[in-house]
Amino acid sequence: MTTTRTTSYLTSFCSLALALLAAPLPAQAADADTATGHAIAMHGAPKYSEGFSHFDYVNPDAPKGGTLRMAVVANGYDSFNPFVIRGVAAAGVSSYLYDTLLESSDDEPFSAYGLIAESLETPEDRSYVIFNLREEARFQDGEPITAEDVRFSFETLTTEGHPFYRNYYADVTEVTVEDEHRVRFDFGDTNNRELPLILGQMPILPAHYWDGREFGRNGLKPPVGSGPYRIGSFEAGRSITYKRVDDYWARDIGSRKGRFNFNEIRYDYYSDDTVALEAFKAGSFDFRIESSAKNWATSYNGDKFDNNTIVTEAIEHQRPAGMQAFVLNTRKSMFSDPRVREALSYGFDFEWANKNLFYGQYTRTESFFENSELASTGLPEGRELEILEQYRDQLPEDVFTEDYQPPVIEGKNGLRQNLRKALQLLKEAGYDIRDGKMVNTDNGQPLAFEVLLHQKNFERIVLPFKDNLARLGIDVSVRLVDTNQYVQRVRQFDYDVITQVLPQSDSPGNEQREYWHSSNVDVNGSRNYMGVNDPVVDQLVSKVIQAPDREELVHRVRALDRVLLHGHYVIPQWYLPRDRIAYWGYLERPDMTPKNGIDIDNWWIQP
Repeated sequence: MTTTRTTSYLTSFCSLALALLAAPLPAQAADADTATGHAIAMHGAPKYSEGFSHFDYVNPDAPKGGTLRMAVVANGYDSFNPFVIRGVAAAGVSSYLYDTLLESSDDEPFSAYGLIAESLETPEDRSYVIFNLREEARFQDGEPITAEDVRFSFETLTTEGHPFYRNYYADVTEVTVEDEHRVRFDFGDTNNRELPLILGQMPILPAHYWDGREFGRNGLKPPVGSGPYRIGSFEAGRSITYKRVDDYWARDIGSRKGRFNFNEIRYDYYSDDTVALEAFKAGSFDFRIESSAKNWATSYNGDKFDNNTIVTEAIEHQRPAGMQAFVLNTRKSMFSDPRVREALSYGFDFEWANKNLFYGQYTRTESFFENSELASTGLPEGRELEILEQYRDQLPEDVFTEDYQPPVIEGKNGLRQNLRKALQLLKEAGYDIRDGKMVNTDNGQPLAFEVLLHQKNFERIVLPFKDNLARLGIDVSVRLVDTNQYVQRVRQFDYDVITQVLPQSDSPGNEQREYWHSSNVDVNGSRNYMGVNDPVVDQLVSKVIQAPDREELVHRVRALDRVLLHGHYVIPQWYLPRDRIAYWGYLERPDMTPKNGIDIDNWWIQP
């Protein structure tokens, strides 16, 4: 399952000639063992029964009205198309303009409930799924949402869209329109139990609107959607306002009730986070998630905070933290040897940074699935060990003999000791210090690389790392670029090292191909940022996708996690199991916070 907070941008579509689409086929009879339901869970049964009125974590009586003002720290946008690799889409486009077949709940590992689809049918082996669409479902121009729109969306996203979709839906073998409101997806020879749920995440696009339009070059022409908001006013690259659709077709459906309560949502763009913070405190926008420990410790004070004109809260959540790390691009020759990658990790002093820069707020990340039961710990045993034993002759011995822990620097001589370990690893990899520089003894090339940033406040983390490695004769440079340039360079893998967040859900599945599979090493725009190209990882990814139940999923994910960690593709940084939020006191939120944490779309403004 992909995570909605970080992957909602990664869809795309352009026009396909309707003449190329096959004519609808007669309806096919469902198999005898097919189950029909209002919802589906990855494992087990959905929490909410048929006809449920609303999710537990929303206020179904929340008043509608007012304007929510938000800030985006970036150098603008140049597109209303969040579904292609080209350009930078405006904040909020994918989540506010487009509805999906199903809607996931935030208080379950992975269950999805009918939205555009009133019900779905799938057999026990989940070898296909049929979505039955609601007759009342409408696009914002009043046209009905049909099965033909669903097929159009799938074919466009997987052929013209972001490469994420080709990986996400790779196991779909056929799409059949059975009648105007019934569409079937067949999955071929696969045990991919997640496919019915992730197909439900697909944004549904209006085929009639894009017929004859070259959507891939849409630019800043507001498109037609089906969601709770439409694009209102905007100033290209500087601001955008979404207006709530008064006659929104899904407003009383259980998976939508109590949500999207603001009449307008406005995003203003700021090029500097310090300026944005001061603008927030001056009342220029209403809600802020604070990512800086220093700001949280030092900047939220004064009369407005003392009298709760502005409220600050650190709210616990139970969602997986994923991995925030220095990502090493193994496509570059200097990072091809895992011993070199491991050596560099000994130069990062998290303990110093946490004490001196972060006010002790963070915890070191030790897993790609941090803050969840999916994280590997200790030495492999039981079922996890059985899985890994199949690949023993292809894996480094330390996968079986060493508990992965990122290097720790303790005491006044801790850094010196760690740099000695780094030097030993580098010598084993064929490097040595000559004339004060770390060089490859075979070709004389110095060990040097660049860290690419787009946030200036990250320089304070990178510069001490640079200084520590300089003591080994390693030349590290730091380049700060604007957000748009950063996005384009990351999409093209044009970097040595970046700081990246690799988010995870509580139910990993098909999106793991996008992160780790060798088929994505050279696919621009994929999330295989490290360039992982390992047949064992490929096979473990397949096992994760095909896990038959929750218990087996946990074992398979832990095995994958362990192999990735011992590959030393990243230098882990830190995580925070809380959402640090600040908001003006006229905003209100539901009493219950779901396990996935705060969602502003469940809030409202006091009348």
